[in-house]
Amino acid sequence: MPVIRFLARDHELEIPCPDGANLRMVLLHARLPLYTKVARALHCRGRGTCGTCAVEVEGEVSDPTQAEVRRLAMPPFAKRPAMRLACQCTVQGDVTVTKRDGLFGQRGD
Repeated sequence: MPVIRFLARDHELEIPCPDGANLRMVLLHARLPLYTKVARALHCRGRGTCGTCAVEVEGEVSDPTQAEVRRLAMPPFAKRPAMRLACQCTVQGDVTVTKRDGLFGQRGD
């Protein structure tokens, strides 16, 4: 069973997840802070269009979908190659997920 290591400003946690699980759903079920306060009300519900579930991912996940490629080609993501949309990723092995500050998780290093 893959393990997700989640890193955010005030969180560091490891959680197991089923192989092939949707990353967004796993993070939400674990009650991890995937969305900012504003984004909780405005996100696209997993359609890959808003970008508010963007995270940095290291490890084994699915290839980007067409929706994800389109959204990540637009600001504020265009210059951040490690960014992925959690709603479009399926977990295929152990991963480290980092959620940065900002509406889209794009701030900080």
